[in-house]
Amino acid sequence: MYWFHRQKKIKRKDCLKIEMFLEDYRALKPARYSYDDIKKITNQFKDKIGQGGYGTVYRGQLSNDVHVAVKILNNIKGNGEEFINEVGIIGTIHHVNVVRFVGYCADGFRRALIYEFLPNDSLEKFASSDHKKRSLGWKKLLEIAMGIAKGIEYLHQGCDQQILHFDIKPHNILLDENLNPKITDFGLAKLCSKEQSVISMTTARGTIGYIAPEVFSRNFGNVSYKADIYSFGMLLLEMVGGKKNFDVMVNSTNKIYFPEWIYNHLDSGEELRIRIEDEGDAKIANKLAIVGLWCIQWYPVDRPSMHAVIQMLEGDGDTLIKPPNPFASTNSTLATGQSSGRPFNNELEVIVESE
Repeated sequence: MYWFHRQKKIKRKDCLKIEMFLEDYRALKPARYSYDDIKKITNQFKDKIGQGGYGTVYRGQLSNDVHVAVKILNNIKGNGEEFINEVGIIGTIHHVNVVRFVGYCADGFRRALIYEFLPNDSLEKFASSDHKKRSLGWKKLLEIAMGIAKGIEYLHQGCDQQILHFDIKPHNILLDENLNPKITDFGLAKLCSKEQSVISMTTARGTIGYIAPEVFSRNFGNVSYKADIYSFGMLLLEMVGGKKNFDVMVNSTNKIYFPEWIYNHLDSGEELRIRIEDEGDAKIANKLAIVGLWCIQWYPVDRPSMHAVIQMLEGDGDTLIKPPNPFASTNSTLATGQSSGRPFNNELEVIVESE
């Protein structure tokens, strides 16, 4: 009788465990929620964890230990298109380096997007702070760069259709509890077939400083997946130097565009004057810089594919070939997006010619 009772108790416990798992699993599948559900999930919007032009992000909880980030979209022009993009694109893809989409709310004019909660905020907080960057270490920075590259390669080649993100930047790279990177914010993304080498665009929005030059002017080439490669290159250079170093003081009166400063130092064989603790870290910093410079070549045809980028990041940095100077024959104002020597860092809507 004791054995029978014990087996029955174990079975009940197993069933309860399975039910809890299925409840969590159901919560992790993209689902539609009402606005009242959103209020319950966020505990009446109690814990705000972020805010921007897109809206406000709150921490929430679905069931048991399933924590989520809930992005409440602003009721402004453009949200409809971005909402459809997010739900239609990210809801169908799954990759370890792409944020997991949990659900959405479309309750009249009230719209929200629900994602897995990632506790370490965005890469931007680490890339822009020397102290936080040192706390990560250069080996971890290289791992993060590799993860982002693999996520972008998946978007370009691993899905049924090619997904062009068009807004790769540190702010849109979230870090999980193990500091693994996950790409987020697909509001500006565009779908196209893998055989399609050029896409037609009438408008393009993104963050100046990361937008590829062909998005501004077709004189540089047609818009393609290579636009994401350019943005990734700028992200790498920011990881190397930090946002505060985008303008590097040459002397008391002059400033130089930071990517060009990096190229000039590599070209002359000088050390990158960046805080490095050992020789291995210096090799990693140089590798990230060289790969970044390959990615920001002005003409799309000169940039590598993301598959080639991953190979460069995985390989021995000593064997990397220094790229051509991407700043040799470009207009410096267009190249840097500068005004009075300082790069912009705001959201932009640009009109470009359609194909």
